Amino acid sequence: MHFFSRNRLFYLFFLATLFATPVSAADNSALGKLLMKKGIFTQYELNKLENGSTLEQLLFEKGLINQQEMNTVQEQNADVIMSSADKEQMESKLFEKLSKKIEKKSSFDAGYGKNGFFIKSGDGNWATNLRWRAQMRYTNPYRSDPRQLDDFAAADQSTFELRRVRMKIGGHGYQPWLKYYFEVDLQPTRSSGKDSASASTRLIDWRLTMDKYKEFSIRAGQWKINYNRERVDSSGRQTFIERSIVNRTFTVDRQMGVMAFGRLFPGTLADMSYYAGVFNGEGRGVSNDDSDMMYMGRLQWNFMGRNLKWRQSDTGYSEKPAGNIAFAAATTTGKCTRWSSSGCGNLDGFNSVGAATAGQYKIDQMMEETAFKWRGFAWQQELHWKRISDRVNNTESQLVGGYAQAGYFFHDLIPIVPKNMEIAFRYAFVDEPNENDVTINNTRQEFTGAINYFISGHNNKLTLDVSHLTLDDAILNQDVSDQRVRFQWDISF
Repeated sequence: MHFFSRNRLFYLFFLATLFATPVSAADNSALGKLLMKKGIFTQYELNKLENGSTLEQLLFEKGLINQQEMNTVQEQNADVIMSSADKEQMESKLFEKLSKKIEKKSSFDAGYGKNGFFIKSGDGNWATNLRWRAQMRYTNPYRSDPRQLDDFAAADQSTFELRRVRMKIGGHGYQPWLKYYFEVDLQPTRSSGKDSASASTRLIDWRLTMDKYKEFSIRAGQWKINYNRERVDSSGRQTFIERSIVNRTFTVDRQMGVMAFGRLFPGTLADMSYYAGVFNGEGRGVSNDDSDMMYMGRLQWNFMGRNLKWRQSDTGYSEKPAGNIAFAAATTTGKCTRWSSSGCGNLDGFNSVGAATAGQYKIDQMMEETAFKWRGFAWQQELHWKRISDRVNNTESQLVGGYAQAGYFFHDLIPIVPKNMEIAFRYAFVDEPNENDVTINNTRQEFTGAINYFISGHNNKLTLDVSHLTLDDAILNQDVSDQRVRFQWDISF
């Protein structure tokens, strides 16, 4: 008997006392009714139990015990003798074990959590989250960033708009590490000069991610590829009402393709994250029209052994500092010189996508980035370089831009300031082609101050920002500037 541990004897006796001959028909019937009440047995199965079927056979048919466990019950030595106290303890543990197995196999849960409304299976292998988000905004006098002299001279606009209305659906299936995500952009506000198609519903994100191993994961689909932090940060998780003037010129935005990524040496001085992918290079929702692909790589050093999430503002008041330094590069050839949520597009002065020829523009770009958070302070900065080679007109344009921003919750320093209020500032500049000659660069600058009032973190917040925007036209040698005011309520359900 020394071959069996005491726990093993307990387990065998559990099964025997529950399923074998000593259990009375009345006991079987009572347990069967309990299982029926939990939705495990049907009336038909309860009838079978009361008419002579064994409980272990029915549980085996339900998958609640396996073949080995059923065989153990049937082959259990009837001479095993234990005290009544041991027997009661064993029966109690077995009933607890069986209850947990039933709960895990049959139940599901639903409610509201950090990712919105959810429903998930009892075994944890299936889950779906649903979230709605809206940005309600007032702007004056520009809805978007003015880029050329004509934009600064245009009539003022004082307008309310529904900037973003999104439905997000995500979760996992089969295993917790097989994740999926969809994001639908519902009908946003359009300008009076555009037809209704400009405000049509569109699928902007769809992706599958396999991250069983944190050192090496795979993602496939369409999403904002992990090139630079400002773009990957959700528009609902940002410090300012919109991204900086740098974004339109340098983002690679949403692409369709596949990417490998992971985190190495976590918690050490060598803690780093990497991203490497290949994509169509034609932007959102467009198949590739030639054999050239977009290639992207990013290497990120988490120099304090902690990884920063892709979101701005230190709303969680981080007790431990975290930061990263990252470098990224991308290259592609095609009809596009820029990308956005609308897909492939072109910068001022370049042919429209419809007028461009296949493979006309070769794009090479690089980026440097830093980010840091600690005790209510958040910092991030990017510096971009981009070269556009026009293979048809034999011209080359080199673009440079960057931004730096910081935000802080001043309550600890000035108690009169509300605890959930953040004050932030951003500076950005872009040297980009003049619309009349792409070999000559204009210089634009942005100076923006913002106040955030977080009602429920980023999920429910009010933001006011004021910008001073400037343009130095290199051809006309003319400087212009203006101010812009924006106010926004950003809410997620």
